[in-house]
Amino acid sequence: MKAGLFFDLRKPPGADSSWARTYGFTLEVCEEAEILGAASVWLSEHHLFADGYLPQPLTFAAAVAARTRTLRIGTAVLLAALRHPVHLAEEAAVVDLISGGRLDLGLGAGYLRQEFDLFGSDLRDRFELTDRRIGELRDIWAAGEVTPRPVQDPVPLWLGYTGPRGAWRAGRLGAGLLAADPELAEPYLDGLRAGGHDPDTARMAGHVPVFVSEDPERDWPAVARYHAYQWDSYLAAAAAPGQSSPPPVDADRMRRRGLSWRPGSLLYGTPEDVAATLRDRLAGAPVETVFLWASVGGMAEEHVLRNVRTIATRLAPLLA
Repeated sequence: MKAGLFFDLRKPPGADSSWARTYGFTLEVCEEAEILGAASVWLSEHHLFADGYLPQPLTFAAAVAARTRTLRIGTAVLLAALRHPVHLAEEAAVVDLISGGRLDLGLGAGYLRQEFDLFGSDLRDRFELTDRRIGELRDIWAAGEVTPRPVQDPVPLWLGYTGPRGAWRAGRLGAGLLAADPELAEPYLDGLRAGGHDPDTARMAGHVPVFVSEDPERDWPAVARYHAYQWDSYLAAAAAPGQSSPPPVDADRMRRRGLSWRPGSLLYGTPEDVAATLRDRLAGAPVETVFLWASVGGMAEEHVLRNVRTIATRLAPLLA
């Protein structure tokens, strides 16, 4: 297994740094991660978050591509239903060209109504449109309908679907499954067979709710605060209009739950303990990459750098 880094470029309210500093610092972190041997970086997408959650991952991916030479650069996920397929094909091709063929294009359906309202799209159509984008992108690139073409032929396509039904759909479409949950391996393989695809082509990758520390007890107060903020912001965004704010997240309870792919859990410990747990829990599933938050909820720069160095130099070798 390879270890990657997950970014959302948040700047929480009250933070001292500017937006330009947040973006510039993240690019510097990507360069540092490459030097340290990290395998990949993955960029997430949301809209209308008060803390400026990254809204256009492919735009930022182009900047990462220009500043690095070996890192794979993925989207986890890009909201496919909000984009015209030709626009998406062209923008992805540009990133692939700048990077010299290092793009992994992960698509997802989304779930927040306000984001679809912002783009004039219907939330109810999101799964149908996301499925359709896989075939449309393949057809557009294969036929040369847009120029220039990407370097990779084909560009690796992933679907960030959750649950057995979503895993089966990703398999049926012959896409990678952007989820590291081992319980989804069997329905994903079933989907590959149903779509006429070779099960040996199965590939899974995804975020794992993990944080590693060389000194867990020393670091926990800061880690707990950042994780609580991150989850509180997700829950607030998902609340229906007029609905009261959900109760604050209990980070200590998340830690006690340990590793789970259900929301609100966290595997927290030393690189050795975390690596042993991941190897045990993911054994037998075709998971090739796991990625961890580089910055949790817009954490302070010194914490981000320490976290990235721990992941790249301590956890990654143990997983490999």
